[in-house]
Amino acid sequence: QVQLVESGGGLVEPGGSLTLSCAASGSFFSINTMAWYRQAPGNQREVVAVINSGGSTNYLDSVKGRFTISRDNAKNTVLLQMNSLKPEDTAVYYCYISLQSGYGRWDNYWGQGTQVTVSS
Repeated sequence: QVQLVESGGGLVEPGGSLTLSCAASGSFFSINTMAWYRQAPGNQREVVAVINSGGSTNYLDSVKGRFTISRDNAKNTVLLQMNSLKPEDTAVYYCYISLQSGYGRWDNYWGQGTQVTVSS
């Protein structure tokens, strides 16, 4: 069984910064793709940032230059550094991990979600 534990959300003023963290624990062979998604009230869940096993990254256009995704393979952790936060970044943020759970078997897991609120 694999568990993802998120932390780091909260309330921040516009222009402020937050760092989200997601740690995977349990039994698995390796982690492939790690990503952050977000969902605001009334909106569909959208991908914010993705990092693959080689370290290549992709970002939602609206967060480019402000958000940075990184991973620590030794700790099975993915981080999302968010700078210059805007009210429109307000959402529940979810981490996503694709991992090899066994020989020839790949599974996807979601974190429990953490609220990020950007408001003065």
